Amino acid sequence: MSIFKEQWLIYAVLSAVFAALTSIFAKIGISGIDSNLATAIRTCVVLVLAWVIVLYTGKAGGIGSITCKGWIFLILSGAATGISWLFYYKALQMGPASKVAPIDKFSVVLTVIMAFVFLGEKPDVKTIAGAALIAAGTLVLAL
Repeated sequence: MSIFKEQWLIYAVLSAVFAALTSIFAKIGISGIDSNLATAIRTCVVLVLAWVIVLYTGKAGGIGSITCKGWIFLILSGAATGISWLFYYKALQMGPASKVAPIDKFSVVLTVIMAFVFLGEKPDVKTIAGAALIAAGTLVLAL
């Protein structure tokens, strides 16, 4: 049985690979540059790339079907992303990537907790154990 029987798992692994590259490329590129300026440049690249993909796949027409609730939460998500990136780049500029990135990935533990609290997802032993191991790993790598 293949570990990648679920398509979302392939995308999640690719996300992790590119997130790792993000940290390495950013740490190299941010040298001597204001972290907020670096974040703004990164954001422009993300913006252009995302719209190129949307236009290429012909999905731009779906913008009209987004509900008010959808807009509100997409805007909040974008604001949270931007704020996260600003703090991440500042931390990356000041600290070692090998410590900053694992602390940033503590967001996995926070997401699990928030999914239980706000989304009503059901906790199970594997998820709790995995989150606890990530939390422990974050402490080991950060300290």
